[in-house]
Amino acid sequence: MKRIEKIYLFVSKESKKLSSEAINSGAGVTTQEVAETFGIQRTNASKDLNELVKDGLLAKLDGRPVRYIESGLASSSGGQLKRKTAAVPVTPLNEHTDIFQKVIGGKGSMKVPIEQAKAAILYPPKGLNCLITGATGSGKTHFAHLMFEFAKSKGLIKGAQELVVFNCADYAHNSELLMSHLFGYAMGAFTGATKEKEGLIAKADGGMLFLDEIHRLPPEGQEMIFYFMDHGKYNRLGETAKEAQADVRIICATSEDASSYLLSTFVRRIPISIHLPSFNQRQTKEKIDLVKLMVGIEAERIQRKISLTEDVVKALIGSVTYGNVGQLKSNIQLICARSFLSHMDQDDILITLDDLTEEVKMGLSQLANDRQILGELAQGLEPIMEVYPDQKLLPHLVDSYELPFNLYEIIDEKAALLKDDGIDQESINQFIMADINVHLKSFYKNHGLTFDIENKLAEIVDQKVIDLTKKIYEVAKLKLNDSFQVNFIYAMSLHISSFLKRHQLNQQVEISSNDSIRKMVKEYPAEYEVALDIKDLILTDYRIEIPLEEVEYLTVLLVSLKKEKDAGRIGIVVAAHGNSTATSMVQVVKQLFGSNNLMAVDMPVEMKPRVALESIINAVEQVDNGSGVILLVDMGSLGTFGEEIHRRTGVHVRTIDMVTTALVLEVARKTELLDTDLDQLFHSLKNFRGYGNGLVEEMETPEPVSQSGVKQAIVAICASGQGTAKRMKEIIETYLAEVGEEALEVLPISIIDMTTVLAQIQKTYQLIAVTGIVDPKIGVRYIPMELLFSGEAKAILQELLMDAEMASFEPVALDDDQTWKICYEYLSSTFMFVNPEKVMTPFWTFAETLKERFLGATNQAFTINLIMHLGGMVERILTGDCLSLPDDEQAVYQLAHFTQLKTCSEELEADLFIKIPDEELYYLLQIINNTLEEQFE
Repeated sequence: MKRIEKIYLFVSKESKKLSSEAINSGAGVTTQEVAETFGIQRTNASKDLNELVKDGLLAKLDGRPVRYIESGLASSSGGQLKRKTAAVPVTPLNEHTDIFQKVIGGKGSMKVPIEQAKAAILYPPKGLNCLITGATGSGKTHFAHLMFEFAKSKGLIKGAQELVVFNCADYAHNSELLMSHLFGYAMGAFTGATKEKEGLIAKADGGMLFLDEIHRLPPEGQEMIFYFMDHGKYNRLGETAKEAQADVRIICATSEDASSYLLSTFVRRIPISIHLPSFNQRQTKEKIDLVKLMVGIEAERIQRKISLTEDVVKALIGSVTYGNVGQLKSNIQLICARSFLSHMDQDDILITLDDLTEEVKMGLSQLANDRQILGELAQGLEPIMEVYPDQKLLPHLVDSYELPFNLYEIIDEKAALLKDDGIDQESINQFIMADINVHLKSFYKNHGLTFDIENKLAEIVDQKVIDLTKKIYEVAKLKLNDSFQVNFIYAMSLHISSFLKRHQLNQQVEISSNDSIRKMVKEYPAEYEVALDIKDLILTDYRIEIPLEEVEYLTVLLVSLKKEKDAGRIGIVVAAHGNSTATSMVQVVKQLFGSNNLMAVDMPVEMKPRVALESIINAVEQVDNGSGVILLVDMGSLGTFGEEIHRRTGVHVRTIDMVTTALVLEVARKTELLDTDLDQLFHSLKNFRGYGNGLVEEMETPEPVSQSGVKQAIVAICASGQGTAKRMKEIIETYLAEVGEEALEVLPISIIDMTTVLAQIQKTYQLIAVTGIVDPKIGVRYIPMELLFSGEAKAILQELLMDAEMASFEPVALDDDQTWKICYEYLSSTFMFVNPEKVMTPFWTFAETLKERFLGATNQAFTINLIMHLGGMVERILTGDCLSLPDDEQAVYQLAHFTQLKTCSEELEADLFIKIPDEELYYLLQIINNTLEEQFE
């Protein structure tokens, strides 16, 4: 049973316990009660409750906090219902209703798009597929919903069919996964497909499918779609003999140039292309109406009149610099939430310039030099814009910028809670505003709603420089196999533009001979090579020779623009009594480590515990990156806050008391590792006693037997448990011998029965590490296989044996040359009949083929593991000692990946004059499947 169904049953049961008098008096279930009953965040509880109200199953009652009861009981008791706040009331559509009549700009900038949309929908006999284009935030998702509602009003879509939405970006690099979601799959189509499943095409049968971000769809995905467009038929994954049929109208959307990203054969199948104007292309009256519409949505949510001064409207319109209608909506949501907080006790809300954020206020200065729009705004605006609920400007349809929770309800309930605790209004406003910012920031970040900066950048940098920077970005991604910060285009464009400007003015570039920079460049040879490529690109485009000193600075810039390690890093909150105790400790750590994953909460003696809790909660939400938070406290009730913080935020928190500066330093050092586990970190810190003279004695190399007398071991995992795993065992044992720890056992196992075997091993051994092709996630240190073979093994093992499970080593980013060398040396030293000079090129080509076919991304760990396994496979084929297939895996021949793998292996067989048995292909398939699982976790 789904969570929302459980919530409905709970509210229904509680409602039936209430008398009519109680309901009339405002009795019912609150959001907080639902959150506590089901152990979920209040935002999730609010979302589900509002969805049930929208569906007519529950009703809201007037009063604060808002209470919910079963809708039938509310109507029968005569209870005072609160108007639904999840959506603007919509008049039922019929065949005479034209939903496009109320679209802002329907007779202006949106006239042509609307005419095209109607033509696409009404074209006989079944309408036409179409493509919606427009900049980020221009309203493509909203427009697709309008098209769907128009089709329903014309009787072209029957029953309770909903618009089916699919974001192509989610599966851009995996056509198999893409196909399974769109077309469904048969039982046994791949590992884990224990039953058949219908896809989105089947779900959209008789209706519409909206393919958002279609430019992210790979060519093979486009081919699947246009085959379906042509024939109306499709095959589920793993089902080749049986064809299914569906009647689906397809709407695509993209913010990019279709001719640059889509196959011409795909574009030809979409006869109508609808382009939506950007916000700046809208008429001034339309901009005013858009502000009124979006403020009206917020007025409907809170059932109050909202008034805006003329300057506020101007600032909102001017604040839209590059994000279009989406940016306007997010700005309005923010200022309405802030104003609601300031006017909670008032019937009406008046928003003035004082209620705006600094970013929105900047909108006035953006308009200052545009006399034309200022004149048009002066004619179109009243001194006060008044917006009432129930204006029914346009049916309120979902779009990408719609918050999945009722922000006003969160503000209302939290303010009441804090007020009951005796907290003053100024502190309440401070805490809740931090909450608003966290909620909105988290939502837009999680939904990828960042706006295109190119238009803004083009105002200060020549477009030719931006185009050059895009080429540089693609080269850097390809050669460095790394991800970069979102400001890469911005920062690199400005850097190159500045250099070109100095060159144009014949100014000498001020570059000093800096030994520290040159030393740093030597540590990043791959980035230096890319910087040399940038030098060549600039020479090609501008005929300017860049000096090598500038290349060094480009190298430093590339290193600095790599994505920071914050994502996934454990957060740290230091909370201590005193006016600046926590701040002082945090400042020391930031100065020494430069860490930015920690925050301080100072608590003066007079601060109440409830106020302290709210401050800590805000800090936890800000430093959480998905891996939990360590809370370091000094004493008192602070140590008991962890459970309530988790209940209210959903963030896992571990608390350690008796905080010292040394302890904060130790936590910051250990959280620098991306794969640090919260529980492991917590247990490793419990016995930390600082960095005093006793540390050396404490860190002496332990015996390979734990304190409980259980023998210690390291597990090596590969596809078969032979070959590569045994080689890993040999390498580990060699290094163990060098550090004097021959007694520590190394256990090679197969990934096939990994879970069962590991469970048995853990009964007999204390595992201190796992290495190999996959992280089994059993709570011990995982050493990626490529790291083990890169020569780092000795240092790693030494640190592990010194009980430094969080030791500061990280997976190395290997380039192709390093990967080739590791594989070549392994083949040379391991096999008798395999000549690396003969097999390396075919092995490498085969690995690249499999990565392109199955993974869609560069993966050096996969290449190393595959080539090492291939060496063992070829040796077994030559000696007639091939692996056998497990009895319970006979169905492998029916798997879709198996057939594709067999086809891909034909070239390798031809190159090496061998025949690869199906049993050996099965183990190759395990390597692919497990890499895919790791890739999509």
